[in-house]
Amino acid sequence: MYQLKTSACFDSAHFLSGYQGKCANLHGHHWILEVCIQNENLQEQGEKKGMLLDFGEFKKIIRNLADDFDHAFIYEENSLKLATISALEQENFKLIPVAFRPTAENFAKYFFELLSKQGLPVCAVTVYETPDNCAVYQL
Repeated sequence: MYQLKTSACFDSAHFLSGYQGKCANLHGHHWILEVCIQNENLQEQGEKKGMLLDFGEFKKIIRNLADDFDHAFIYEENSLKLATISALEQENFKLIPVAFRPTAENFAKYFFELLSKQGLPVCAVTVYETPDNCAVYQL
C-alpha cells in the first residue's frame, strides 16, 4: 500500500458551547491539518507515472481547505444568539457555522469526509489543536 501525507495550518477561534471549563470561552488555536491518502497502485501512464498523486496537487487541495478556515471564528450552529451573529457580521468578521461541536475530533472526521467526497483516497486525517494534542479519524 502506498501512502502520501501532507499538512497545512490555519489559525482560528472557537468555543465549546455547554462545556464546563476554559474551552467554554472564546479562544484561538494554530490548527494543523495533516492528511494521509493511500492506494495499492500508482499511476501507470503519463506525466504522473509512478505517483499516487502529484504532491503539488495534493498540497494545493489541503492548503486551500486550510485557507478556507484561516482567521475565522468557527462556531456550532444554534450556539450563539442571532443578535451576536448579526453584530459580528456587521463588523465583517469571518464566521463559519458548523453543524457539530468544533472539537479536534469532529474536525478530523469532517475534513476526512469532505476530502473523500472530493475524490481523494483518504485513509487518515489528523487535526492538531496544539503542538502536543491531536485527534485522528481514519478508516
